[in-house]
Amino acid sequence: MKVLLINGSPHSAGCTYTALHEVEKELQAAGLETQLEQVGHLDIRGCAGCRQCSRLGRCVFDDAVNRLAPVLEAADGLVIGSPVYYASANGTLVSFLDRLFYSTPFDKTMKVGAAVVTCRRGGNTATFDELNKYFTICGMPVAASQYWNEVHGNTPEEVLQDLEGLQTMRTLGRNMAFLIRSIALGKERFGLPEKEPGLRTNFIR
Repeated sequence: MKVLLINGSPHSAGCTYTALHEVEKELQAAGLETQLEQVGHLDIRGCAGCRQCSRLGRCVFDDAVNRLAPVLEAADGLVIGSPVYYASANGTLVSFLDRLFYSTPFDKTMKVGAAVVTCRRGGNTATFDELNKYFTICGMPVAASQYWNEVHGNTPEEVLQDLEGLQTMRTLGRNMAFLIRSIALGKERFGLPEKEPGLRTNFIR
């Protein structure tokens, strides 16, 4: 079983990494394989709405999105971490996620998702809600913790002083591992829920 962790910060060893690493340690302790990738420092453009991905099976812009798409396809879980920028996720990360989720044709149902947010002081819950929407539109169960998945601090050293936040990350890692294992057992015994053919309703008459 494998979990892909995405660091949406431009800083490779900053606050977001510190929080994600706390989650990662618990996932590894539970016997899950992890892969931590940083994308926040990359030059990633937004979706152009060209819809060529429906023909190609991948994004027309060949960058980290296409490189990590097969990793996500093989993974049982996805953790997305972001700093807060104006009560929102890092724009580079949003561009990455928009294209990753839209361009990939594989079924994401029952892959476990979790959002991790870091902030100096505020804007965290808005960012947390924003990231969770990627999971819930795809039938991905969301892993929860003992509090919203956030840590506070302006530096990694300050994050390490947020004892409640770090505990929240550890609890998230353990809960996510349990949920991934439980879903694997459920798939084996019961299979996946039946899916109806997709319906689309445009509210223009």
